[in-house]
Amino acid sequence: MPLLKPVVLITGAASGIGHATALAFAHAGYRVVITDINENNGLKVVKEIVSLGSEAIFVQADHSKEIDNARVVDTTLKAFGRLDAAVNNAGVEGSPDLKIEQQTEANFRHTLSVNLGGVLWAMKYEIPALLKSGGGCIVNLSSVAGSIGMEGMAAYVASKHAVEGLTKVAALENAKRGIRVNAVAPGAIQTDMIDRFVGKGESKGRSDLAALHPMDRIGRADEVAQAILFLCSPASSFITGHILPVDGGWLAK
Repeated sequence: MPLLKPVVLITGAASGIGHATALAFAHAGYRVVITDINENNGLKVVKEIVSLGSEAIFVQADHSKEIDNARVVDTTLKAFGRLDAAVNNAGVEGSPDLKIEQQTEANFRHTLSVNLGGVLWAMKYEIPALLKSGGGCIVNLSSVAGSIGMEGMAAYVASKHAVEGLTKVAALENAKRGIRVNAVAPGAIQTDMIDRFVGKGESKGRSDLAALHPMDRIGRADEVAQAILFLCSPASSFITGHILPVDGGWLAK
């Protein structure tokens, strides 16, 4: 009987880093479960993966809601019978350029509920599924904002600091159970989010953002995807509770 291919669940995979990560896992031989709020883009990613000869399904979900996270994992197990890796990537930047005295309850609650709550609720249901499969890996998406402050980004920075703490807790709780939990902390990566900040094409804002990285450029989504794939591979078998910067040297300053 042929050995079944491993299964990865990637949240927020309809675009950006999530999309690149889905393709990287497909190329590595995984069956892929893609979630996102955006159904049209999510289905396009599924078609792209299927065209590569891999299996994939899409599940529409709002990861700020616990019930959606439970449904996603349940759908994964019904479709593929197991879960071997999970990448908790779904996130929002919130409202930028709001100083602390300008923060709104709506912005704070929404940013934290997606970026932090989405990771917590996802892991709550992913961990039992991984245990049933004999163990596995989780990678959460943090940011350089998980280690430093950024003016006007209070809610986002708070959420990413919290994701890193939550990652370490999950790693400790599962270290003896065959589940490794890590996070990646990207710098500025070329995605729609970056375009929303500095616009498309060349601009002073884009040049200034690139200059924050000692490598003097904005990163690519596939560069983050490869780091995530590494953390889910046997090559990282003695790594857990680690936050891996993928930031062109930003945090080394």
